[in-house]
Amino acid sequence: MRSEPLRLYWWKGVPNFGDTLSALVVSHVSGREVRHAGPKGCEMLAIGSLIQVMRRNYGEPAPDGRRPVIWGAGLLHPVGSTGFLENVDVALVRGPLSADLLGLRMRAFGDPGLLVADLLGDLPARADRIALVPHHSMLGDPALAALLEKEPALELIDVSGDALEVCRRIAACRHVISASLHGLIVADACGVPSSWLMPGGQQHLKFYDYAASVGRPLDIPLTLAEVPAHLRGLKDDDRLAWAQGVARARADLLTAFPAHMRAQTPASAISVDSN
Repeated sequence: MRSEPLRLYWWKGVPNFGDTLSALVVSHVSGREVRHAGPKGCEMLAIGSLIQVMRRNYGEPAPDGRRPVIWGAGLLHPVGSTGFLENVDVALVRGPLSADLLGLRMRAFGDPGLLVADLLGDLPARADRIALVPHHSMLGDPALAALLEKEPALELIDVSGDALEVCRRIAACRHVISASLHGLIVADACGVPSSWLMPGGQQHLKFYDYAASVGRPLDIPLTLAEVPAHLRGLKDDDRLAWAQGVARARADLLTAFPAHMRAQTPASAISVDSN
């Protein structure tokens, strides 16, 4: 059992609620304060397509003998070599595509974002609103602005806002249309139906990786031009056919979290250290 701050690596490039959730979820599950650390000094990485960062930094063992734990992270793209896996500990990866590309034989998967409902407590009442959650790279797109002006039923949710407030707003909608992976994941975690929107120029592997982890069928994403017709065809059905897969992934995440990284006392606060 440990009580000192847990050194967690998460991406801090552009403010994005999915990345920020990593510290919140890890603190909640571990019962420890969490501090940001660079990849060369971290003990763990969780939410994010970050495994290739470990490949770049752990081709050789850490000089101090440390073996960072991968818990729920995934790949953004295929990697050329997997020798770095000898120098890290893999507790769980996001999905079976990441596992297969890394040559890992695993049957349990999960994105830690699925645990967000545990942080929110009582979920907000569902309102008759449809959330539009763009990828952060889309926020200046004129086509996005034109769609929002044309379709007043859509409520824009800015992914750069406070992470838990973004999650509460997603949970309070009757449907979510998201180009953000964690817009879809938080919707699944809160039982809100969702549709996948084309994520700008982002690669699609991470979306299919997550979907396969919970047994969610995922076709090609909607384009912005297809959203109006999609809105007309939405049905008032709040059941998720893959809810059992979400529950299984949540259980696998909690089971796979390393016991030696948990504290004896509940989580207190989260501080951010850029070291």
